[in-house]
Amino acid sequence: MRLTELMANASVVSTKLPSDPDISGLSCDSRAVKPGFLFAALKGNQVDGANFIDDAVSRGAAALLMGTAGIDGPDTRNVTVPILVAPNPRCSYAHLAAQFYRGQPPSIAAVTGTNGKSSVVSFLRQIWNLNGRSAASLGTLGIESASESVPLSLTTPDPAVIHGELARLSAAGIDSLAIEASSHGLDQCRIDGVNVTVAGFTNISRDHLDYHGTLKKYLSAKVRLFDEVMDTPGIAVLNRDSSCYSKLLAVCRERNHRVIGYGSAVKDDTKNFESIELIDVTPTSFGLHLTIGCGGQSESVDVSLIGEFQAENLLCAIGLAVADGIPFHAAVESVSRIVGVRGRMELVGRSQSGASVYVDYAHTPEALEKALRALRFHFSERLHLVFGCGGERDDGKRLIMGRTAAQFADHVIVTDDNPRGEDAGKIRADILGGCTDAIEIADRAAAIAASVAQLDSGDVLLIAGKGHESRQILSNRSIEFDDAVVARATLGS
Repeated sequence: MRLTELMANASVVSTKLPSDPDISGLSCDSRAVKPGFLFAALKGNQVDGANFIDDAVSRGAAALLMGTAGIDGPDTRNVTVPILVAPNPRCSYAHLAAQFYRGQPPSIAAVTGTNGKSSVVSFLRQIWNLNGRSAASLGTLGIESASESVPLSLTTPDPAVIHGELARLSAAGIDSLAIEASSHGLDQCRIDGVNVTVAGFTNISRDHLDYHGTLKKYLSAKVRLFDEVMDTPGIAVLNRDSSCYSKLLAVCRERNHRVIGYGSAVKDDTKNFESIELIDVTPTSFGLHLTIGCGGQSESVDVSLIGEFQAENLLCAIGLAVADGIPFHAAVESVSRIVGVRGRMELVGRSQSGASVYVDYAHTPEALEKALRALRFHFSERLHLVFGCGGERDDGKRLIMGRTAAQFADHVIVTDDNPRGEDAGKIRADILGGCTDAIEIADRAAAIAASVAQLDSGDVLLIAGKGHESRQILSNRSIEFDDAVVARATLGS
């Protein structure tokens, strides 16, 4: 489409338009630019896109987008293609992408929070499918539907990728889409322009402080989903047991969003809000028996998921389904047929002695505690743990996670996660400061093998931190490494 047509809803404050070219695509990576593309020269934490304008133009960029600060800089001095200038170029880039691709599934639900996003969007997708919808989910596990599973590089990808995929899914007949909204993605406006009508919030705990700096800024990024991204009026499904529920409720009411709270049962019968309530949760030999209430109704259901925290994820998914028009009874009945998410409290095998081995993505202190408590909820014998922490990420959580491991597990082995470019030995030492009785084994495969060798009948082993990931990042190289595959091979041997 013509550049002037593309600009319709992009909040561009000034332009240099020596021409009105046809735009054939968009990218914020100069290496991906093709003839006719608009190049978004965005400023990041590490690099400034303005430094790559010459490269983008040499590859055929037909127009540029940039912030007001760079318009008169040396990088634009000799540029002859049209330049769009915006106070928030990231937000404008997202709206340009939405205008370019246009097509979106009619029903889109977005989920944010520290833990549980992948499970909630998967559960919601399954509830939709089981009730006759043509549904898909988009997030950490990629794009998943009844007909495909496509990996993505980020939980919340680049806006051009997101809107391109939304248009493709819409054209393929997908009518309902569940999206994970990460704090990075929200802060960088990656899902701006997505027609979100229903949004869910799981929980908040320490994570990504290496990027956000403070928990307050981290929460503010999450709040954007309800305050700025979701259409007004929308429907917000909020965890009533979360410490920031009151703040979120106030934001949603200010925006005239309908609110559905979910969580533990409320004793006050005079409550004046909609609610999905967990009346009872009981462990079974294969999962959980739940009693769930809504609007005076109650339904009981058995689910094949391990961990009391999974009940919280299910309530959020049920709330989102109800918000999107699925009857409460039908949503709960569907839950009995839901399957777990890869790498999320996934049973990968049993030892010859009968011990169970689970893999989980838990990589924050709260998530690790929830995972360990979940296994205590189901198993009474010894609880073994193998875990590490990622490099070049929030180093303040390492000691906390070490203490969590020492408190809730009986036998702990500290190993490497994804050290990246950081000293792996220092990462392990930081963790061991909180669990001094743990064993240290740097090689992750050897650590898993050593823990499996300790298992007796009735024991359970949790391999935490990497979940579904299929590679391990070591210094300047990346190797194939899947906790589930390695654990199964170890058990088989």
